[in-house]
Amino acid sequence: MAAAVFSTPGAGFCGQSQHSDFDSLVQRLIKDAGDQLGAEFIESVFANPGVHFASKGISSYFQHRESKLNYGQFLDTPSIKKASAYMKKHQKALELAQNAFGVDQEVITAILLVETRLGTYTGNQVVINILATMAALEDNDVRQRFWKGLPEENRFSKKRFEERADARARWAYYELKAFLEYIKQEELDPVSIKGSYAGAVGIAQFMPSNIIKLGHDGNQDGRIDLFNHEDAILSVARYLSHHGWEPGIDRSKAEKVVHRYNPSSY
Repeated sequence: MAAAVFSTPGAGFCGQSQHSDFDSLVQRLIKDAGDQLGAEFIESVFANPGVHFASKGISSYFQHRESKLNYGQFLDTPSIKKASAYMKKHQKALELAQNAFGVDQEVITAILLVETRLGTYTGNQVVINILATMAALEDNDVRQRFWKGLPEENRFSKKRFEERADARARWAYYELKAFLEYIKQEELDPVSIKGSYAGAVGIAQFMPSNIIKLGHDGNQDGRIDLFNHEDAILSVARYLSHHGWEPGIDRSKAEKVVHRYNPSSY
């Protein structure tokens, strides 16, 4: 069950307790979503000893960094062979997705290859900790404690930090509410779900709000589990179809739809 037993909170960042890190966030969630989710459920989730402020997990959002994306790796011979083998192994689900949503099997497979290497790497961050930590930056006291803990040599200017914190906190709060709705709906342990550094979940790397809106029960077991290949395949197809993919779509429109999935010029 998603609702955890109440327990003593563990240590948070900078010597603060877990409870104080998320206190204003919990109260805001109860005010905004208490009728839908239940105050007791929200409080029980944040009382889970595995829920804590993940300062290290989100620090890269507020530091200068240089990165180079090598999308050419997905076109090398080993990757293409793995993708071909994946299509054979999951032929039934891919055909079902193509028939149901009109999305080419190769496109679905290519997206899963880029997102998670066909499900072999789905991320190691505890999703609720990432989303809750970013959402908690709405609280000025929490935000300033976090700012002081960032390495001075790499962090943004204070102005840039504040701008980025504002944007990230709003976005993360929206996704956090969706994540809580999802784990309650599916009766999941809140700390058992790991994902990307941004909180994306599963083989398809869906953000929680998209799981709620566009996740698909591909294996018809009554659950939406994006760590299941059939569910992930059908969910990708449903997402692309929802955003305008159709049989015979031209390249220009196809690029725009795929860009909605992963906003990368690569």
